[in-house]
Amino acid sequence: MWAEKYKPKSIKDFVGKDIHKFVRKIQTWKPGNKPILISGPPGVGKTSVVYAYANDNRLDVIEINASDNRTSSQIKQIIGSSMNQMSLTKKGKIFLIDEIDGLSKEDKQATTEFIKLIKNSKFPIVFTANNPWEQKIIPITYNSDHIKFGEIPKEDIIIFLKRICKNENIEYDEAILNYISSACQGDLRKAIEVLERISIGNNKISIKSIKRIDEIEFKEKQNKIEDSLKIIFKTSSCWASRSAINNIDEDLEKIFWYIEQNIPNAYEKIEEIAQAFKNLSRADMFLTRVQKNQEYKLLRYFIDLMTAGVSISKKIKYNQDIKYEYPEMIKFRSRNKQNISQRNQKISGISSQLHCSSRKIRLYYLPYFKSMVYV
Repeated sequence: MWAEKYKPKSIKDFVGKDIHKFVRKIQTWKPGNKPILISGPPGVGKTSVVYAYANDNRLDVIEINASDNRTSSQIKQIIGSSMNQMSLTKKGKIFLIDEIDGLSKEDKQATTEFIKLIKNSKFPIVFTANNPWEQKIIPITYNSDHIKFGEIPKEDIIIFLKRICKNENIEYDEAILNYISSACQGDLRKAIEVLERISIGNNKISIKSIKRIDEIEFKEKQNKIEDSLKIIFKTSSCWASRSAINNIDEDLEKIFWYIEQNIPNAYEKIEEIAQAFKNLSRADMFLTRVQKNQEYKLLRYFIDLMTAGVSISKKIKYNQDIKYEYPEMIKFRSRNKQNISQRNQKISGISSQLHCSSRKIRLYYLPYFKSMVYV
């Protein structure tokens, strides 16, 4: 499988900038420090980065998958004793607890057991989770250094897919790689799997090859969000609205922008729209405090205002079906990121020609270049 074949073996093989946050954190880890929690959607390298770092530094990885070993007794049996023992190979160790949000809801001691273990470990512990705000693992989130991996930029996915095509001697056109990278929505693993599927028996792929793919799977994330939006905008139940986002493998801020974009489409009366935006603005205030001050206990108010607050803003129940729009804010950020990336590439090229730093180009040369262009 290409997803396994091209899995990064070293940190330098990774795409995306979030990886370096993890490297800086684990390089300075000492006994007594908090464990590291990596969260993010599927396919962004949460698990692979641990193995790549361990490979670069000749460390043993002791892994337990919380979805498979879900009880406190299993956890203690597998990793409890080894957290304070040296490796038989005399290497260092990293403990990887994958999919921590897969812990059993019934065994409330499982989370408590982890909290006890991490306080006494002589080796770094790394948790991974799709949703770090699952109620059952919030104590672990509070007791960890949280690093959030975002979706991998479309441009980085395209570069990676081109590298695979070159290695596998596959001819391609830009349109097909653009389509795959856009449809997979930041999931590099999914993009590699799709590329492999349409390349079976073909040395040349084009946009016509997409007919061989079930396009419904591409829209899976989008549809999940749309299903949740339907509940939020149509229900009058605070509980139903609050629960609508529980099973979405998406960033909470992204859900926020979906709601913000579609309030005018979902509600008709001006006063309802105004009240919905008022509650959403309050939610944004709580999110800002969470992000700036790490006050995670306030996250519940952000979620309540974003979901139930918007739901109860309407005076009547709307039953008509509407087409939910993709958030303009996310489009703007994506375009802005592309512009910054293109500008940095140009500055880097000028820097090499003038034999000076990129910082000097920005400070001293760029203003004159801009003036020359406008003139």
